[in-house]
Amino acid sequence: MAASQWTFATAVDTAKALANREISSVELTQLAIDRIARHDDKINAICVRDFERALEAAHAADASLARGERRPLLGLPLTVKESYNVAGLPTTWGFPQQKNFIAAEDALTVTRVKDAGGIVLGKTNVPIGLGDWQSYNDIYGTTNNPFDLGRTPGGSSGGSAAALAAGYGSLSLGSDIGGSLRVPAFHCGIAAHKPTYGLVPTRGHTPPPFQPLPNEADLAVVGPMARSAADLSLLLDVMAGPDPL
Repeated sequence: MAASQWTFATAVDTAKALANREISSVELTQLAIDRIARHDDKINAICVRDFERALEAAHAADASLARGERRPLLGLPLTVKESYNVAGLPTTWGFPQQKNFIAAEDALTVTRVKDAGGIVLGKTNVPIGLGDWQSYNDIYGTTNNPFDLGRTPGGSSGGSAAALAAGYGSLSLGSDIGGSLRVPAFHCGIAAHKPTYGLVPTRGHTPPPFQPLPNEADLAVVGPMARSAADLSLLLDVMAGPDPL
């Protein structure tokens, strides 16, 4: 059950409510944090939490909204697949030998999301090497499907799909080669889009310990996940565009 009407609201509707000052970013962010604290010991979608910085960013977003600023994601809490670099947080891709690798800078798409006003709650679980249609690794354990804890949310973006299905924010960043966006969307009843190859830059979606240089791996893309098609479009517009490097 949702504690708030905003828990499962679309990103588009929530962004309008934020702009109209019907709810604050701090309230939204705290709602998501409280929901994670209440449910995620069973679901295990959020493998890396970043709540303190999220609340700081939410306070800043509210100040921006009060000044009349308008950005596409301003004040919206969201999650990011573990395989994206987020400065100051671990990026492991589920490899136990990389459990202490800390990213020095954000992936390019994460930078774009933050510049658009998005509030990063934390990182979502993956299978080792992003190479399976489930979401388990020896560092963070198993992610379960919110609709049935005995079943998988799919993979490799299973943590993100489970987070969306559980009401942990309205958007998430995922990735896909052979179904890693689409399979979890199917398993969890959410929406995901595998963009045209090269439309969204992949710099910083890099297995550790490699440097986050621009790269092009056959069929590999990063893309948006949400609970509606309109929300996918909102996030894709923020993520897409050439890598300046």
